[in-house]
Amino acid sequence: MNPEDRVYVRLQKHLDGQAVGFPATRSGVEIEILKHIFTPQEAEIATFLAHKPETIGQIYGKAAHLVDSPEALARILVRIFQKGGIESKKKNGEPHFWCSPLVVGMYEAQHERLTPEFIKAFDRYTSDPKFGIAFLGTALPQMRTVPVAKSIQPQQHVSTFDQISELLRTAEAPFAVFACICRKKKSMTGGSCKVTQRKETCLAVGWMAQSALEKGLGREVSKDEALAIIDQNQKEGLVLQPSNTQTAEFICSCCGCCCGMLAMHKVLAKPLDFWSANYYAVVDPGTCKSCGSCEKRCQVAAIRLSEEEKTPRVDLNRCIGCGVCVAACPTRSLALSKKRSAVKPPQDREELYDIIMARKQGAWGKIKLTGKLIYDAVRTGQTHLLRP
Repeated sequence: MNPEDRVYVRLQKHLDGQAVGFPATRSGVEIEILKHIFTPQEAEIATFLAHKPETIGQIYGKAAHLVDSPEALARILVRIFQKGGIESKKKNGEPHFWCSPLVVGMYEAQHERLTPEFIKAFDRYTSDPKFGIAFLGTALPQMRTVPVAKSIQPQQHVSTFDQISELLRTAEAPFAVFACICRKKKSMTGGSCKVTQRKETCLAVGWMAQSALEKGLGREVSKDEALAIIDQNQKEGLVLQPSNTQTAEFICSCCGCCCGMLAMHKVLAKPLDFWSANYYAVVDPGTCKSCGSCEKRCQVAAIRLSEEEKTPRVDLNRCIGCGVCVAACPTRSLALSKKRSAVKPPQDREELYDIIMARKQGAWGKIKLTGKLIYDAVRTGQTHLLRP
């Protein structure tokens, strides 16, 4: 191993110790991903960042031997941030920096830096079981699903954090819209989205919007424009997936044919064990006309209409309560039901990462999770999911 690669290995090990994890694989493809984003000097500096925001002064106290001054360190940190390698925001008027996970984080920030080589490395890494175990093994998922507005009944007592319009109305500016990186990646590999032809569907809010704009990602929009974009996303049947926080930081609008998150959902036997959603769909067999529109609109293959059964069946191991099927039903035979154990998300990203970090799994936890995935696939008769 040459000295340059040793720097990247140190960064990989450091990132693997952060909240979400960045495990080494047998192929070593994770080093290619880091080289796409970090120079050797930047990689060395990044090993001194934590999962929590820190000031330049705090980071300089640990990395002073690598730079000439706090000002020089600041320039390097800003450069890494611009490339999406770390995250940054101002607190009390002072810039703070911290480590970013690969997903959700570094990958999404590569929108303007995507190359065929990076996509190949990313796909190879994220399809490796070691990455999957690290990503699924967090105490809380980084994203959650909220119902589309048309699927919510007036009599339902829906928490503010589960209402997409309220999430936006109560959010602080700025607002930024940008093209979905998953659909861009799909188009670069020769595919196209089957749900929408629109590119600008993803939103960032507040500090995350400011961060995206500083990186040159997306464009700023007003709150009314953001609401109109989300409204159109719902009409087209996209799944709403905001940050797993009470305060909106980003809102992805996802499809089953392009979205990496929903793709992972499809290769798990019991994906709801790793998902944050407070609702599920139910069918009224008395009014259902068996038209099949719900099955066609579902982005996670959670509802099926078989030839033997007259009414569709909802797979509660797969239904994420997005409400897309409810909004599409011409006979109003579908409705959302709230789970008894509804989950209240953390207040913000910092609290989310603190919870994940505090409950981070060790080697034994990863072995248990691997066993669970195998057991679930066998128990549900989906052993085909175990194939590479």
